[in-house]
Amino acid sequence: MQPNSLHQSGLNTVDSALATNKVLRNTYLLLSMTLVFSAVTAGIAMAMNIGRGTALIMMLASFVLLFVVNRNADNEKGIYAIFAFTGLLGASLGPMLNAYMALPNGPALVMQALGGTALVFFGLSGYALTTRKDFSFMGGFLIVGLLVAVVAMIANIFLAIPALQLTISAAMVFIMSGLILFDTSRIISGGETNYIRATMSLYLNIYNLFIHLLHLLTAFGDD
Repeated sequence: MQPNSLHQSGLNTVDSALATNKVLRNTYLLLSMTLVFSAVTAGIAMAMNIGRGTALIMMLASFVLLFVVNRNADNEKGIYAIFAFTGLLGASLGPMLNAYMALPNGPALVMQALGGTALVFFGLSGYALTTRKDFSFMGGFLIVGLLVAVVAMIANIFLAIPALQLTISAAMVFIMSGLILFDTSRIISGGETNYIRATMSLYLNIYNLFIHLLHLLTAFGDD
C-alpha cells in the first residue's frame, strides 16, 4: 500500500470516529432533554388528573408522530416532532402513574422503577461503549421477541390473565435491555448516523423498560 493510501485511510478512520462521537454526543444530549420534557408533561398530566380516555388519545397521537419524526429526522422539523412525540407519551402516563402513586407503597415503587431503569440503561450503554462489541446479531431475535410480546399483550386485553401479564412484563424488560445494547452498538458502529432516530429508539427502550419494570415491582411487592 502506498504512503498516500495509508494516509487517506488514516484520515477516513479519524473522520469516521469523529462523526460517530458527534452522533453519540448529540443523541445523549437530545435524549436527556426529551426525558426531562417527558417527565414534565407526565407531572402536568398527573396534576390535571387526566382520564384514561385522554391518555389513550395522546398515545394514539404519539404513534402518528412516530412517522412524522422518521420522515423529518434529517431536518429541523424532526426536533420539534420528537419533543411533541415524547411529550405526548410522557403525558399519557399520567393516569397510570396516579394509580400507582395511590398504592400504599406507590411512591417508593415508582422511584425504584425509575432507579432501576436508570441503572439498566447506564450499565448496558456503558458496557456497549466500553467494550465496543457488535450486538447486531441480536436484531432478529429481539424483533421477533418484541412482535410475540405485542401479540401477547393484545391477547391479554381480552384474556386478562395476571400470570400472562407478569410473563409479558418480564419478557419486555429483557427485550428492552437487549435493544439498548443493540441500538447503542449501532451508533458506535456507524449503523445509525442520525441522532434524532437514535434518540427516538433509545427513548422508546427506556419508556417501555420503566413501565414494565414498574409492573413487575408492584406485582412482587404485593401491592
